[in-house]
Amino acid sequence: MTEQWRALLSDHVRTHTEQMTREPSGILTHPYTVPSSPDSPYYSMALWDWDSWFISVVMGQVELDTDQPGLFGAFEEGTIRNFLDHTDDDGVMPILLKPGGPLLHGDPGRAGGFSQNMHKPVIAQQAALLTRRRGSAEWIRDDLPVIERFLERYLESHVDAATGLAYWQTDFAIGVDNDPSVYYRPDRSTASVYLNSLLYRELLAFGYLLEELERAPEANAWRGRAEDLAEAVRTHLWDERDGTFYSADLALREIDPEDWLHRGAPRSWSSVLLRIDNWSSFLPMWAGIATQEQAERMRERYLDRRTFRANFGVRTLSKLEQQYNLRASNNPSNWLGPIWGVSNYLVFRGLLKYGYTEDARELAEETVRLFGQDLATSGGLHEYYHPDTGEPIMTKGFQNWNFLVLNLIAWLEERPVFWEF
Repeated sequence: MTEQWRALLSDHVRTHTEQMTREPSGILTHPYTVPSSPDSPYYSMALWDWDSWFISVVMGQVELDTDQPGLFGAFEEGTIRNFLDHTDDDGVMPILLKPGGPLLHGDPGRAGGFSQNMHKPVIAQQAALLTRRRGSAEWIRDDLPVIERFLERYLESHVDAATGLAYWQTDFAIGVDNDPSVYYRPDRSTASVYLNSLLYRELLAFGYLLEELERAPEANAWRGRAEDLAEAVRTHLWDERDGTFYSADLALREIDPEDWLHRGAPRSWSSVLLRIDNWSSFLPMWAGIATQEQAERMRERYLDRRTFRANFGVRTLSKLEQQYNLRASNNPSNWLGPIWGVSNYLVFRGLLKYGYTEDARELAEETVRLFGQDLATSGGLHEYYHPDTGEPIMTKGFQNWNFLVLNLIAWLEERPVFWEF
């Protein structure tokens, strides 16, 4: 049955990936990629931020599998250029682009201090993976200043001075929609382990692009900034007691030397851990931030059936958390426990990076089984699933990062694999 599911999924992904390309339209003056086929009622025309990055990872695998290098290159490059075209002079890049216009949630409010989220820090990573496939970064040389403005905007407007950690401006469009460590919390209060892991890899990717263009001193400077961020994560987000990474609360009162109540013993800490057991706690393994000793303790937590480990992969929230809930929900989508393809994939990559090959293999096989059963039964894939039964919860026809199963299949079959940067 496993071989049948692999074959069924591989054929489905290769066929439908070719349907996730779009020609220029409206403000999108370059060809681009979308998360769904034209006949899907979901996500069939819009250009999304981190979705586009994962689509490129899948497209790289399709090109490998079919021996068609460059098949999707114009669409992937166009995706990046569309975002760069709509990045303003302050480095603000939209989260979402449609032919009719971009999405920045409300007024960015830069006159009174930056106040809204923008494109997740993955644009340099997407450019880096395309550069790896092409063997040259010349195609992006003239656009590096725009990417640099974007990264400087993150470092200036999303990083807490006291801890050196990146934070979300609001709980809008954070990707992991209802993560309890961010959702419904005060603005600019959460140093998200998820955001910091993405930003760390983004800084490294920009350093890679600079080095490919023979700008080694600048590349090393950006890598130094990445290491500063990694050190901040290890210092402020690691919990030695629990043996895991957590997001942190930054919403602390300012130290006032004239405050009679506190001045006798002012706080010496700059953040407080938000001990909410979320799947994104494993992302420092994917990013390569965790030490080997930290990764070993994280693995122990991953294997705990009471919390994350389920029959079909990784629960997106520990089963022991009060917020654990498997209800069907859209806008926000539900990340309070259901299985998502992208979380399975990123935890798999983290396990693999730290040498836990057999654990990674089991997770890859469970993901293939989950999607194979769904495709064989329903004729499509869904957005997220019940962790214990594998039953789909909602959004039939969802494609997007579910198609990363193709990369997992290639790895299981010991064929060449295209990974994200």
